[in-house]
Amino acid sequence: MKKVFRFGVIGCGLMGREFASAAARWLHLADMRARPEIVAVCDTNAVLLDWFKDNVPSVRQFTSDYKELLANPDVDAVYCAVPHVLHQQFYVDILKAGKHLLGEKPFGMDAAQNREIMAVLAENPKLLVRCSSEMPFFPGAQKVLALAESGEMGDILEVEAGFLHSSDIDRQKPINWKRMADINGDYGCMGDLGMHVLHVPLRLGWRPQTLHAQLVKKITERPDGKGGMVPCTTWDNATINTRVSAGGQDFPMVLKTWRIAPGEANTWYIRILGMKKSAFFTTKSPRQWQWMDYNGGAQAWSTEDLGYGSLFPAITGKIFEFGFADAIQQMWAAFVDELAGGNANGFTCATPAEAQAHHAVLTAALKSGRENIVVPVDYEGATAR
Repeated sequence: MKKVFRFGVIGCGLMGREFASAAARWLHLADMRARPEIVAVCDTNAVLLDWFKDNVPSVRQFTSDYKELLANPDVDAVYCAVPHVLHQQFYVDILKAGKHLLGEKPFGMDAAQNREIMAVLAENPKLLVRCSSEMPFFPGAQKVLALAESGEMGDILEVEAGFLHSSDIDRQKPINWKRMADINGDYGCMGDLGMHVLHVPLRLGWRPQTLHAQLVKKITERPDGKGGMVPCTTWDNATINTRVSAGGQDFPMVLKTWRIAPGEANTWYIRILGMKKSAFFTTKSPRQWQWMDYNGGAQAWSTEDLGYGSLFPAITGKIFEFGFADAIQQMWAAFVDELAGGNANGFTCATPAEAQAHHAVLTAALKSGRENIVVPVDYEGATAR
């Protein structure tokens, strides 16, 4: 019989409901050693609580006070999806309450807040803590990762990773908290998208040593939804050109977090160019990946249809397509497998150490973009966990 881990959800918006959907479809996964059950939810929006009342019959506690949820002895673990400004207080309180945590990125609004979270985590080493980042769970992304880990690519020429949205090109789009620096943080688009972009490079040990960032702010005000206009205070786009020295190699890596990328709805990608082999995956072509072998002859990209070959096996036949909701469920499968004592089939969710390292990169990028200078990345205080 599968072990059951009882979850509380703090923040019942889009991603909280995505988790509820993934948990409800847990029978989609094959041979899992454990499953999640959502037993408590917290949000200040009563409409969102009503959605859980209507759709998730396992929930027994509905509250607008997250501390009431943390005091619930029936809650083993928490998924927390709240605005960035609340990360430090909420994550610290979750850890002090003795609950396992999967938290949303950026895991603290800035590096200082992240350090406070890490300090409390160090006092609670028995808790499993991970950071949300679902895109690398696409089968094509896993293929690129495996090829990079194999050492067969030869000398790396360049790496490029990015996450591109286009919705913010609409100047009439009403403002929300992600466009407010006092709630989202000074990172702007980097704080919201940076963990997605850095998850795979950091997992491969590719830490930028120095960087130069170009930060773009094209839209300075947005409608307030009440007939007026208010300041839009976050960065729209960031292009971060970095230098990586790792494994005896030295190569450039470009990181893009763009909220104004014309024509792009929700595109995550990674491209690695090597002297012997190269690899590329983009969610624009979710069932395919591309690679190139070079042995002195013709240079030509090969494309393979992957179907549903997921990290955690599922009932879906391998000829069918894999999508965003599947990536979310695979991420949750990795977290729950670790809770049950597994190794996440070799690919864990983003770790607190990776989240801390990504804060070091974004902090340097913010300074670089503001001052138009090359900045060294300071990883001091980063811990391996």
